[in-house]
Amino acid sequence: MGFADEARALLLVAPADFVAERTARQRAVRTEDRDLATAIGGLRKPAPAAWVVDLLAADGALDDAVDLGPALRKAQADADPDVIRTLRRQRTEVVDALARAGADLAADAGHPVTPAVLAQVRATIEAAMADPHAGAAVRSGLLVAPLESVGFDAVDLDGVLADPDAVPDAWSGSDAPPIPIASARGARKGSRASRQSRSGQRDRPEPDGPEVDEPQPQPEPERDLAAERKAARRAETAARTDSRDADAALDAASEELDAAEDHRAELRHELERAEAEVERLGQARDDAEAASDRAREVLAAAQEHRRTLGR
Repeated sequence: MGFADEARALLLVAPADFVAERTARQRAVRTEDRDLATAIGGLRKPAPAAWVVDLLAADGALDDAVDLGPALRKAQADADPDVIRTLRRQRTEVVDALARAGADLAADAGHPVTPAVLAQVRATIEAAMADPHAGAAVRSGLLVAPLESVGFDAVDLDGVLADPDAVPDAWSGSDAPPIPIASARGARKGSRASRQSRSGQRDRPEPDGPEVDEPQPQPEPERDLAAERKAARRAETAARTDSRDADAALDAASEELDAAEDHRAELRHELERAEAEVERLGQARDDAEAASDRAREVLAAAQEHRRTLGR
């Protein structure tokens, strides 16, 4: 098995068991392929939402959802509100069904997930529909972090795959733009509200008497949601880096423990050999002393016999 296949198998392990399984697999391949063992040791533990998406990918459940993406992109390009409305409803139904299926798979694996995790699962599936590169990423079964579609920007795929080289379509391929349906819907609502406001102002009768300037409410400063999300992603990336460093330290400590146990086994074996040698030498000493005693007895008997003959 290559690293991508090893990673796909490990990423399906429940998060609570991931580190132990990864360490066991790393040890199993170390004697045959040290480079592969090193790569396995560096595999990041997936975020819970990414784990659920990988379970869905392994189950073949994401194909229909991702295949809905081109139709959504075409409807967006054609600006057909009826088609967009129909496809948006289909998208919601598909995403909800997949989220429920993912929750069932996680529960069957003994690791039920929270509503917050399922919200990230939904966002990841929607991003896969919106961006063909994200679609390739989620279908790969190599996802280690959830995805998010932000406005009209392409989905950020930096650091979300265990083996980016194994999923070239996540970085190249179709040049179709992402589908910011939610943003476009919000823009259309804002545009309609603006038109209604202007229409109401035109229909309103002019007041009698001199006009008085009414104080205009100060607009609230706009929040830069994209910047906030990017900051959140940076914080999440930093947390994942810390987790990866902790995992690497754990692996190093585990290797040191293995070496210490091997050394202790060698020392124990040497001690057993030394104890056996001491026992053998002790027995030889006892045998030599017994032989010496017998020799003295024989000598004494011979001397006594000679004295008897001399008389």
